[in-house]
Amino acid sequence: MAGNVYTVKQVNAYIRNMFTQDFMLNRIYVKGEVSNCKYHTSGHIYFSLKDESGTIACVMFAGQRGGLSFRMAEGQQVIVFGSVSVYERGGTYQLYARQIRLDGEGVLYEKFQALKKELEEMGMFAQEYKKPIPSFAMRVGVVTASTGAAVRDIMNISRRRNPYVQLILYPAQVQGEGASESIVKGIHMLEQAGVDVMIVGRGGGSIEDLWAFNEEIVARAIFDCSVPVISAVGHETDTTIADYVADLRAPTPSAAAELAVWDIRLFDQRLQETALQMNRQMDRQIQVSRLRLQKYEARLRYLHPGNKLREKRQILVDLEDAMRRDIEQKIQRARHQLAIYIEKMRGLSPAGKLNQGYSYVEKESGGSREAVKSIRQVEKDMELHIYVSDGVIRARVEDVQDEGGTAWKRE
Repeated sequence: MAGNVYTVKQVNAYIRNMFTQDFMLNRIYVKGEVSNCKYHTSGHIYFSLKDESGTIACVMFAGQRGGLSFRMAEGQQVIVFGSVSVYERGGTYQLYARQIRLDGEGVLYEKFQALKKELEEMGMFAQEYKKPIPSFAMRVGVVTASTGAAVRDIMNISRRRNPYVQLILYPAQVQGEGASESIVKGIHMLEQAGVDVMIVGRGGGSIEDLWAFNEEIVARAIFDCSVPVISAVGHETDTTIADYVADLRAPTPSAAAELAVWDIRLFDQRLQETALQMNRQMDRQIQVSRLRLQKYEARLRYLHPGNKLREKRQILVDLEDAMRRDIEQKIQRARHQLAIYIEKMRGLSPAGKLNQGYSYVEKESGGSREAVKSIRQVEKDMELHIYVSDGVIRARVEDVQDEGGTAWKRE
């Protein structure tokens, strides 16, 4: 038996070490057809490359997915950049991919990356230069081929969303020699036509088919256009220079029509909702204003000068009534008091006494008259004046008697 015996692990490790030391195998480009492609839930991609003579197993780990710009599918012709090494556990060698691109796109891809970097450094992709897409565009310009799915999709979407929006088509050449110049001319003509927004794009295709939208003159025409531009080039996975420089990128032409043409049904619905909301708000505002007005009216009525005047007038009337009652009461009391005084005066009045049959007697005394109150003041043959109610009686005393009828003679 031979003296040197190695384990499987040792053999695999030795072969792996040989692969690792080989410079060519560490940086190698391999071209072939994709087969058995599987996207693992972990993010890794497992596939095989084959040609007419053989097959090689390949893997692209999730951390290297930045080197893949498209979704891999069976039958695609690709160029894989990576390293060949041994998978020790299985004892098989495989290609560890770091970058994958479709075959035939190498030179174009490098040119695409170079132009993208140049224009980005110039600021042509900057967000501050993006113009807003009008919400209610009535004239939509379309730069695309006059035949093909793209223009049909745009027309169908536009007709469904809003038949009143006018579509103005510039039938541009979108691939082949002279395509970029045709696209630029279409952009300029639609800008001069005064459209509100512009769709520039085409249907899907290979990078060669879409290359006109990666030309610098197209990018500059879009950037310099005064009308907002929506790019709609290829499928969702296709990305061109026009997408970066446009004011808005749509994944497909149909999506571009959705963005450019406003939905009249949705507008009508929002208009009705807005009108209903405004009516409700107006009703609430009117109700609040009415309550406020009623409050102000009540306050105004309370503070109105007429109310104050009526109030003062009523107070004046009440005072007049009170004064009138007080005066009447005072007059009544005065009249009553006067009546009492009158009665008293009547009781003391000589005229009253005279009217009752009494008389008032005076005598001459020293050139004046003196009231006779007693028999002691008179004597026989004295002249007296007797006052009665209706006149004066002049009499002479013939006899003087006291209360008992006895003749009285003055001593």
